[in-house]
Amino acid sequence: MKFLFDLFPVLLFFSVFKWAEGHAGAAQDFVSHYLSGLVAGGAVGPDQAPILLATAVAIIATLCQIGYLLARRRKVDTMLWISLAIIVLFGGATIYFHDETFIKWKPTVLYWCFAAVLLVSQVFMRKNLIRAMMEKQMILPDQLWARVGLAWAGFFAAMGVLNLYVAFNYSTDQWVTFKMFGATGLMFAFIVGQSLLLSKYIKEPE
Repeated sequence: MKFLFDLFPVLLFFSVFKWAEGHAGAAQDFVSHYLSGLVAGGAVGPDQAPILLATAVAIIATLCQIGYLLARRRKVDTMLWISLAIIVLFGGATIYFHDETFIKWKPTVLYWCFAAVLLVSQVFMRKNLIRAMMEKQMILPDQLWARVGLAWAGFFAAMGVLNLYVAFNYSTDQWVTFKMFGATGLMFAFIVGQSLLLSKYIKEPE
């Protein structure tokens, strides 16, 4: 359930972009009517409308995620606050300058922030954040916990590089598809692979 909750903005971004791409005229009219005040120059072309509309929806979706958690008096993870700050900054720049370059950098910056937080916490603060999240499900030796934490940091760093490669070597449509299915699939594969490797340490329910 949490996985779908975290995926909510990405799913909406993908869905809205695909709809707007197939209905460029309607998307342009919508963006021109509701977002023109946020766009430098006020004019938006039909080729720009899909990414601008999808970006605006992703920002709203992330705000709704945090609003939902706050309304239910649940803790908002630090990572989600970081995600909000990055989507507002880079998404806002994409809308204002009507330039997709900014939103294409957003996943990479987010991945690298995750990697940096994990690495700095583990190396300099002696706090393994992955261990803090997973130690209720499994018991690992300290050395193995350290390797798991570094593996996650390395994974996020590599995902940041891969996002840039796809974003600036393929079309925007292909990048959006990769963001939805490629990046999500790789994340799922990494989690499954790691779970299989660590399966003997998983606690059995009492």
